[in-house]
Amino acid sequence: MSYITGPEVVSYACTCGLIKPLPKLYFCRHCSQIRCSFCVCSEVDSIFCGKCSENIPSAEATMKKNRCANCLICPSCQQELSTRIASKGPANPTDAKSPIKKTYYLSCYFCRWNSRDVGIPDQPSATGGWPQRDNVHSHRLQDVVDSYKQIMLSQKHKKEHDKKKKIGKFVSYTDRTGVTASALRKKIGIPDTPHALLKKPKMPEPAVASNDVDELPEHLITTPLNLMDITTVEQRLLQPESQPLTVDKLFPVRKQLSIKKSLRCRCCERNVSKPEFNPSSVKFKIQLFAYFHIPEVRIVSLSPLVEGVPSELILKFTNPTQHQTTITLLNLDLAEQENYVKELTVSEVAECLEHSLSLQSKQPGSLTSISVGSGSQPSSLLSLTPRQPSITVKPRKIEQHVNCDVEMPEGAFVLPPRDDAAEYDESSDVHNVEHDPKHVVWRKSNKAFIKLLVVPNANLQANQDVVCGFSMEHIYTNILVATMENKQPQKSHHRVRIFFNLGKITRE
Repeated sequence: MSYITGPEVVSYACTCGLIKPLPKLYFCRHCSQIRCSFCVCSEVDSIFCGKCSENIPSAEATMKKNRCANCLICPSCQQELSTRIASKGPANPTDAKSPIKKTYYLSCYFCRWNSRDVGIPDQPSATGGWPQRDNVHSHRLQDVVDSYKQIMLSQKHKKEHDKKKKIGKFVSYTDRTGVTASALRKKIGIPDTPHALLKKPKMPEPAVASNDVDELPEHLITTPLNLMDITTVEQRLLQPESQPLTVDKLFPVRKQLSIKKSLRCRCCERNVSKPEFNPSSVKFKIQLFAYFHIPEVRIVSLSPLVEGVPSELILKFTNPTQHQTTITLLNLDLAEQENYVKELTVSEVAECLEHSLSLQSKQPGSLTSISVGSGSQPSSLLSLTPRQPSITVKPRKIEQHVNCDVEMPEGAFVLPPRDDAAEYDESSDVHNVEHDPKHVVWRKSNKAFIKLLVVPNANLQANQDVVCGFSMEHIYTNILVATMENKQPQKSHHRVRIFFNLGKITRE
């Protein structure tokens, strides 16, 4: 039986041709198409800390290296640290009325690590102020970062200068090149300074290898090795600036920030998923999962599979929408998708060629008007270069091999709308829906059990997976297209391809 969190027994074909289970698909109500994770683009809505639930601006998150300034995690097990209170003796022991001073330290409730184990002193307040280990290579890293920033700035200025520079028959030296200003400084007697665009960025001092290596400590040879005192690879990578070798040098680490992202359809650029801005809220403003719009299909029972012998397959169809739908089962045609991909490829090549020819006809110059010695490329040849690829995911051929035939039922069957109270109300089972008793085994509320006959291919081997599929066409009711003139929701026929992994072939 296929559940939401179970094995991927029942899979749906996305519009782009990929095969995904229903909980991993989205449904764009504006395009009326199924979208997978590759057919949507993500964008960050908010950055927050998962412990203190504080929203942090992107600029501040970048400055703090995507770490929270208040929350800390355990360097040993990566769990969140808690602040504990410890009592200290009174300031004046001779005075009986002297208050007891409280101090605070960090402790992990999971692995029992605390800040006292590494020598971090207790703090007088619980709000923070915990000391952090300084990076001995911070100055070196800062020099490297500053040099790369100067290189980027220099390249940016150079590109802007090249755009503004005018190429003519007679080149005129202006103040933009710095020649006039340099000649004027020499004439007056002021020392010449290079132009800002001509300044080379200051590179950091290169690292020099040295043969002077410290000798190994004697205790590494004489003292037995205790693996409990040695840090693991995960613990060292959590603190890459110091990479402590022993557990007594582990310092608390700032908690990494989390994000909330929204998903947009690549075709119409409408949101298919958008969470709430509040970090403590788990609700969504927009939640267009395919599970809420496409009828769900599950495997209820299946007789043993024998090659060339019909087996009985019972499927459960569930209508998740608030509108009645009619489902028609059709034979699976994978050649239709393949032909569509080929036609789309030919049309894109023709469109690109037409666009190139239109640009070529608009160019005033010709090949003869351009000198051969110049390094510039003719504009007509530039127009023949391919366009930049679109962000829209192009459909592809469905790479799914089917080795089992399915006998489709004649006609269609109706599924009533979803009713949450019908699960506990026996009187709501009657919907006056006529169906074929040969194929509809049982129905209740918005569910129906359909019986099909599957015939595995005769050339299948033992312990080989049997995969079958069919096309399901259902009526989708779109309530977004209702206008002032037409207040009725629009109904359309939507078709989706479904594949089933029925299991292994068994021998009689």
